[in-house]
Amino acid sequence: MTATVAATAAPANSPRRVLFASLIGTTIEFFDFYIYATAAVIVFPKLFFPQSDPTTATLQSFATFALAFIARPVGSALFGHFGDRIGRKATLVAALLTMGLSTVAIGLLPTYAQIGIVAPALLALCRLGQGIGLGGEWGGAVLLATENAPPGKRAWYGMFPQLGAPIGFLCSTGIFLLLTETMGDAQFLAWGWRIPFVASAALVFVGLWVRLRIAETPDFQKALDRDERVRVPMFDVVRKHPRALVAGTFALVATFVLFYLMTVFALSWGTSKLGYTREHFLLLQMIGVLFFAATIPVSAVYADRFGRRRAMVVATVAIIVFGFAFAPLFESGSDWGVLAFLALGLGAMGLTYGPCGTILAEMFPTAVRYTGASLAFNLAGILGASPAPYIATRLGERFGLASVGWYLAGMAALTLLALGLIPRPRPAGVSGTGA
Repeated sequence: MTATVAATAAPANSPRRVLFASLIGTTIEFFDFYIYATAAVIVFPKLFFPQSDPTTATLQSFATFALAFIARPVGSALFGHFGDRIGRKATLVAALLTMGLSTVAIGLLPTYAQIGIVAPALLALCRLGQGIGLGGEWGGAVLLATENAPPGKRAWYGMFPQLGAPIGFLCSTGIFLLLTETMGDAQFLAWGWRIPFVASAALVFVGLWVRLRIAETPDFQKALDRDERVRVPMFDVVRKHPRALVAGTFALVATFVLFYLMTVFALSWGTSKLGYTREHFLLLQMIGVLFFAATIPVSAVYADRFGRRRAMVVATVAIIVFGFAFAPLFESGSDWGVLAFLALGLGAMGLTYGPCGTILAEMFPTAVRYTGASLAFNLAGILGASPAPYIATRLGERFGLASVGWYLAGMAALTLLALGLIPRPRPAGVSGTGA
């Protein structure tokens, strides 16, 4: 009897292995995602949309950037289904492969000058693949961390996948800076921009090696033992948990709007309207992202002590205040003013991003948690991130930068209302430890 139990018991995951596996995967995924975001500003308008004027080409490039956010809920439904049916581990491996192969393919694409209109079409297709992969990655990484967390540490564990965002951004921006410093514009546009996309294959191999060495999460194993799996998790989420899905989606809208204003839009506006060189502004952004990385663990400690909802409310109020300082800081005309703009905006981003994975995971039962948390996160991406650079560019062109700050503040006010609708979390043995 004892031998039978020992044979069927799931092997325990060490905390170090769990946290590293959740962090390395999201770092790779966000690295892949952000090298596209950077290239969408400085490369793709010239190589894939050269027939348009610069502003139109940039907007067309932003449109392909937005495609990934439309694809992410598809990834949520697809990978969430298998994550809730067969397990977190195998699904995370598949999501990483999907994202990695799509990214490498972008680095091998012919340009408009070589194959004409087919080039931007293939670019859009690969971008869809990136979106589907990331749609399945994030939720699984958060669950890998939170479902292995000890009592009272769920937000702390849940912030490790979130750290993948600033680390991935620093790596992607750093490699673009290195390339632009070591080669001329002609070389960079001819072939240098391809290096980050193709080189990401090495990172994917590392991520796969780490993830294949982990065991299934204890929460999912218990759900299997109790035979709690549902036939179609997405249908169950929509039918039985609509309040959690809607509230969770809108609770993260400001998070997405803020981040893509501070990265994609800011890079585009800073280099086209404010006169910064690409290298100079990317360096300022990298310094700003350090504040993003620093405030994520701060928010996790606060969330474990005072509750996830309160932590998110504090962060959202900070975003609203920042919205009114958006234009004065960004248009200050000095490096210090722009650096303050980036540090404050990305610092607020870390405060809201740190606990958001944990709060979403706690809103859904184990049997549909992968699908529910992923779907809410990625629907928020559609509403918040995908149109943000486009809307901000239009608003800035027509009404000035102050209108971009008002747009951010308005979306944060919507998030504040949604946070009030979030239901209280489930008991620790089912889904969480406290709001």
